[in-house]
Amino acid sequence: MRDFSQWMADHQAEWRKGHVVTSEHGLHGEKSHAWILPAAAWEEGLWPGLRAGQPDSIAAYLKSVGASRHSESHNLKSSWVACANLYFPFRLDVKDRAMLAAFLARKANAEIRTVDRVELEYAEDGALHPGELLGEQGGSRGAGQTSPDIAFLVNGGNGIVLTESKLTESSFATCSARTEEEKPDRPPNPDISRCLDAVKVALNPDAQCHQVVWGRKYWERLGGAIDVAALSSLKACPAALGGYQLFRQQALAEGYTQKYDLVVSAVAYDERNEALVRCLKRTGIDAFPQGWGELFKGRASFAAWTHQAWVEWVREHHAGRWTDWLEWIGERYGYRRPVVA
Repeated sequence: MRDFSQWMADHQAEWRKGHVVTSEHGLHGEKSHAWILPAAAWEEGLWPGLRAGQPDSIAAYLKSVGASRHSESHNLKSSWVACANLYFPFRLDVKDRAMLAAFLARKANAEIRTVDRVELEYAEDGALHPGELLGEQGGSRGAGQTSPDIAFLVNGGNGIVLTESKLTESSFATCSARTEEEKPDRPPNPDISRCLDAVKVALNPDAQCHQVVWGRKYWERLGGAIDVAALSSLKACPAALGGYQLFRQQALAEGYTQKYDLVVSAVAYDERNEALVRCLKRTGIDAFPQGWGELFKGRASFAAWTHQAWVEWVREHHAGRWTDWLEWIGERYGYRRPVVA
């Protein structure tokens, strides 16, 4: 689907007619759109079991853990809300966590036996806080730091799967330090052409990577985990032209190996999003996720799966417990099983 973002915008504008009480359009910047809810009505985009007053209320959860709600949560195309709708409802019941564990064992790491906790915008404290581990000072859980959209703590707390969720986004973002514009307390990059030699950046980040000037420790975490031979085939640093979020999460994951025996940096995405699949082409990777995991040889591994694969897994293994959710999620995102003539 070549213009997936527009398809999803149209789909959400139609979906809200039968599922959202208010017909008022919300704002994206200064423009109103049919697929954006008024900010105060953001919960109407959630699976009903995640709304205020329910045992698994997202709002109550975020307050309890001190995490920030995503600024685009009133956007019906929000990947953060999609992540919550798709995975968070399965955290409370032991049978549902077992279903998640079996899925992750197939898609993320075969050594996964149990899922013990499911957390949104996950962040550790102390030495593993992103401020300490990655040098991302001034952030908080869910804002201004690398916090995976959702984390699955597995194997009795001895393992963790850090997961970035995508829906209609066209890339994993351009490196924030690849800019010639001055930012508060951050000098501009004097030579962005350095970003186009991945091997030089990896071997000498102090001289070649402007993130180091800003105090970021991504290369410090990944220095011994990068496969330099694999980098030699790239046209740019892995973070430079569309893989910034992937790079940061891989650095976070490698840092987490100080505590966890099993660590996976993962991505969950929509298989129809061709723009995302092709977003690393300028870097030298023709189609995500193939090729990304080969860049790293550290203790943390990389995995990816599609949201469609998870929905299908639930459909095949829920034993009647999630019929309503399957119907709702199918309508919300177009994840219905195709009708075979």
